[in-house]
This record gives sequence, structure tokens and C-alpha cells, in this order.
Amino acid sequence: MRLTGSLDEAALTAAIEDVVARHEILRTVYPESAGTGIQVILPASASRTDFAVENIDEAEVFDRVVSLVTEGFDVTRSTPVRIRLLRLSATEHVLVVVAFHIAADGFSMIPLMRDLITAYIARAVGEAPGWAPLDVQYADYTLWQRQVLGSPEDPKSLVSVQERYWRGALVDLPDQLALPTDRPRPATASGRGASHTFVLDETITSGIDSLATDTGTTAFMVVHAALAVLLSRVSGS
Repeated sequence: MRLTGSLDEAALTAAIEDVVARHEILRTVYPESAGTGIQVILPASASRTDFAVENIDEAEVFDRVVSLVTEGFDVTRSTPVRIRLLRLSATEHVLVVVAFHIAADGFSMIPLMRDLITAYIARAVGEAPGWAPLDVQYADYTLWQRQVLGSPEDPKSLVSVQERYWRGALVDLPDQLALPTDRPRPATASGRGASHTFVLDETITSGIDSLATDTGTTAFMVVHAALAVLLSRVSGS
């Protein structure tokens, strides 16, 4: 997030702590217990947010953001979020928020940034954010999901029924697609590939969007289904 203008860094620091305290998932670690990963929610007073302010030149911003995004997380011991305020000048900053996928996704950024802005506005005038406590945390959702799906040991549970269905549906899935190629398949996969860029015209993209709407899916799912049909046709499987 690019920030232009006067910035109260102390208020921002306090706002970040407010948001981490508000959302348990941002201060949850996942150690191993008896061979299984478990959730441990750290108390807000004990969790340490990975936040720092860095002085940086404009020309270095892109490389620094890439570095922050590609640096790994050890979620068995550390909280799954990393925040850096890149100070370009007294009136130009870049706020970088990196969250491991176990804690957030693209949709999560909307409520996360909304809460951060709310907390910052309050802290900038010396007040605590006046939001109501959350009725549901992510741990509550996982417990609900487990209750709905049931136990894998119960053959009548939803998760067992779904697993049996997909094992049956995919039982004859080939190990590899017999695609017609213009050269022999190497004995060992090299991992090398290439990119082909093209543009879909407005008629096609409109049709994709319409089909997605009619079927209650997404444009990605429509395109992926079309690719699957194509691969099936050319491979005969």
C-alpha cells in the first residue's frame, strides 16, 4: 500500500498491534504434537508481530518487496504475518503486508486493511479503536467445519462419503496424459517450459463471464474446464 503525505508512525505501530490482537489467526502458530500439526493461539500480550521500519530508496522498492514476499515462514514457531514500512521520505512510504496462506488470502486483505485504517485513525488522535469484539474467530470456523464434515473414521460422515465418491470417480485416471508431441518425452523431467501470451477478444471474455454467472462458478473455473476438455480430446483420455 502506497502512503503519501504525513504519517504518524507511532500510531501505525499501535494500529498494527490492535489488528493482530483483534484477529487470532494473525497470532496463531502451528507446532507439531504427536505427529500432527495443531493450532496454538498466542495471547495478544505475548505475541510478537514481525514489524519494522526501513529507510529505502525509491529504486530499491521493487526488489525489497520481492524479497519480503519470497522469504519463507516457519509457522511452527513464528506468527504467519510479516509487515514492513518502507520509508522513502518524510511524506512517502510503502506499507508491505505479507501473510502466509494458512492465515489469509486475497479476500482477507479487504477486512484486514479496513481494520488497520480504522485503528490508525483512532490511534492518530490518541484513542483506541472503538470496534465491537468479533463474534467469530477462524478457530470457530474450523471447529464448525470439522463438525459438518464429521470424522474420517465414520463411514457415514460427509467427509467419508465425499472421499469414496472421488476415489471412485478418479479410479481410472491415467498417470500421464498421452498428448501428441513434436519430440520424444525425456526420461527425466527437466522442468523447463515456455510461455505463450495471447489476448481473448471481448466476445469470448463476455461469454466466459456469462457462463460463469449462469453456472454459479468463476471465470477461472470456466477456463479451466475448457482446458480439461481440450486435453481430454487431444489425448483421448
